[in-house]
Amino acid sequence: MGGSFNPAHRGHRRVALQAHRALGLDEVWWLVSPGNPLKDGAGDMAPYAARVASARWMARHAPIRVSTIEAEQGTRYTVDTLAALRRRHPRHRFVWIMGADNLAGFDRWKAWRRIARMVPIAVIARPGYEGAALASPAMGWLRRGVRPAGQAKRWDQWSLPALVLLRFRPDPMSATAIRRADPAWHRRFDEDDS
Repeated sequence: MGGSFNPAHRGHRRVALQAHRALGLDEVWWLVSPGNPLKDGAGDMAPYAARVASARWMARHAPIRVSTIEAEQGTRYTVDTLAALRRRHPRHRFVWIMGADNLAGFDRWKAWRRIARMVPIAVIARPGYEGAALASPAMGWLRRGVRPAGQAKRWDQWSLPALVLLRFRPDPMSATAIRRADPAWHRRFDEDDS
């Protein structure tokens, strides 16, 4: 599950735990992105260390691993990060978890078809994005690989490309609302305080 985590919040945690159960995962990895190519120029991006610290704090006592592989490997695109993960962890099997908002623009991701051929994809429904996600160019291409949600725990047996749509009770929390309410949120995660 990749993202800016600007900051990580209870909505991220809830989705991760629900996906963990629905997919029968050992753990969910949060890949904290040093910089999202689709969000270049965002003026409210907190320092990377604070975003990683917020993710670690939110992931505590849960089957969630916070990863800094993108910063370590210098990868900027998901396709490259997945290749690095597979090289570093050849015995692990991965499933990509993303929100419906990301599926709506998935066709703008670098080598998105290759991503879909590398790992199964679990798409989490998000209010307000479902229509755009289902009508997206990427979904048009992926539609033949859609699997029933009742088979989500068998994701490691699917031939690729494969996609499952998962619906969970939404959490109204958003990173945008947190930043709006507290633009200096990241100061709570300064290295001296963690």
